[in-house]
Amino acid sequence: MDHPRPVFYVSDGTGITAETIGHSMLTQFSGMRFQTDRLPFVDTPEKARLVAARIRAAGEASGLRPIVVNSSVDPGLSTVLAESGALMLDVFAPFLEPLERELGQARQARVGQAHGMVDFEAYHRRINAMNYALTHDDGARLDYDEADLILVGVSRAGKTPTCVYLALHHGVRAANYPLTPDDLEDERLPAKLRQYRRKLFGLTIDPLRLHQIRQERRANSRYAQLDTCKREVAQAEAMLRREGIEMLSTTHASIEEISSRVLEHLGINREMY
Repeated sequence: MDHPRPVFYVSDGTGITAETIGHSMLTQFSGMRFQTDRLPFVDTPEKARLVAARIRAAGEASGLRPIVVNSSVDPGLSTVLAESGALMLDVFAPFLEPLERELGQARQARVGQAHGMVDFEAYHRRINAMNYALTHDDGARLDYDEADLILVGVSRAGKTPTCVYLALHHGVRAANYPLTPDDLEDERLPAKLRQYRRKLFGLTIDPLRLHQIRQERRANSRYAQLDTCKREVAQAEAMLRREGIEMLSTTHASIEEISSRVLEHLGINREMY
């Protein structure tokens, strides 16, 4: 059996930047199998040597050269990591030299420097947005006056993770409302949502995928039956089209793509950091 190619996202910080960029690159190579692992806070030579040994061992076990997507800012750490024999992909390298030339200043390679650039107002906005998303999840509260947007769709269509992502990464107050069987039978937008029509965005999903997700949550229930999923999705899509509400299928879309499309459609422009 062919082994998946080992891929490591390594950083002196959280590793989220390396993982986000690395994942975007790997998706361009369909049909190939990758085993990915994020290794954060590799911020000393000692840690880098341990990580290099781990990467080298993974390559020997798989018989394939590992790939390292590296966002460490200290060149010395990168040099130690390269002793693993992996293909090294430095996230910042293509940009730093042109920036140094343009700005007329050499960079100061201080570990963790990027994470020290904290905009406290933006940070608190994200925390408040996260609290809002949690208290307005799944129709728990219907006071949407302060909402930036409201996601609507059948249960388990991906509304909650999208709201959480929008809050954490963009500071957007996102609520979500699940279309219940009663809402769907009525064939009209629920009365409690009509005054917020300009904030609404619909999420839909392939019925078979919905069936699989619901089976994991409540196996062999009427809620999870394929016929139920087909009926609810068809009714929800018909309602949203009838009401003129934009919708997007989450079946093959990442949370990042869903969030970007929602923000673009509703004209919400928030910086990510």
